[in-house]
Amino acid sequence: MFRYSSLLGGAFALATGMSGVSPTVLAQGTPATPPATPALAAAPSAPANPVVARVEGLEIRMSDVSEAAQSLPEQLRGMPQATLFPMLVDQLVDARALAVHARKVGLDKQGDVRQLMEAAAERALQSAFVAREIGPQVNEVAVRARYDREIVGKPGAEEVHARHILVATEDEAKKIIQELKKGGGFAALAKQHSSDPGAQQGGDLGFFKKDDMVPEFAGAAFALKPGEFTQIPVKTQFGFHVIKLEERRASAALSFEDLREELRQKMIQDAYQKLSQTARAGVRVERFNMDGTVPRPTDNAEPPPARPR
Repeated sequence: MFRYSSLLGGAFALATGMSGVSPTVLAQGTPATPPATPALAAAPSAPANPVVARVEGLEIRMSDVSEAAQSLPEQLRGMPQATLFPMLVDQLVDARALAVHARKVGLDKQGDVRQLMEAAAERALQSAFVAREIGPQVNEVAVRARYDREIVGKPGAEEVHARHILVATEDEAKKIIQELKKGGGFAALAKQHSSDPGAQQGGDLGFFKKDDMVPEFAGAAFALKPGEFTQIPVKTQFGFHVIKLEERRASAALSFEDLREELRQKMIQDAYQKLSQTARAGVRVERFNMDGTVPRPTDNAEPPPARPR
């Protein structure tokens, strides 16, 4: 009910969200030609990336069709090639035709549209540069080496096995604590009073790590010794808890397969931060106030990079 997700998505988003680069692109590099789905693989005798249509001389290649197929819902990607291929080509032709007419009427020169086009070009350049610089670093050998360095031979995280009773008010929790002090059975009191879905299992939460629970609950649980219960109610956003600790243990170290993606994301984040710092050091940056005015001379401008003599 009050477990936290233990995934690392937030950290990775910080590292890559500003660059617009996906985990796949960063981890594997940007392929020259997007991979085709099995249903859209070119014939063996055809060129690697054949032209499949032209719109006013602008080429549409098989890689464009394959990339469009990758964005389809999973259930549509397995459609027969004879059905999927012409459908996707039609969509790409329509898109190119609309873009051609947009240019004919001058929309590419319109201020707001031009800004959007320039922003898209910037994102594409950022993505390509980050993928080129970081992609080769985050390969299977490098991820395995990090696992061996940081995980192998080290004990797993501490886990505790606990029970709890959840009630709506502090007074109810205090009464339950008094019953426990008189020798009342924790599991029986949980079944009788707890509003948590696990009440019928005696409030048993099984084993969990500190990060799995909200801080207030985790702090109280991990402060107990086996057999002890909290002497004062523990308040969280869910209500008031009485917690009993059953046992402690060190969790088994996770396998390389379990941690591969998490380690890959950490490596991407670290490499992205280093690349950003290097890139910033090589350019002149000027900062302005929110209204666009020049700040007072408090060294808001970063100095230009040192040039070799």
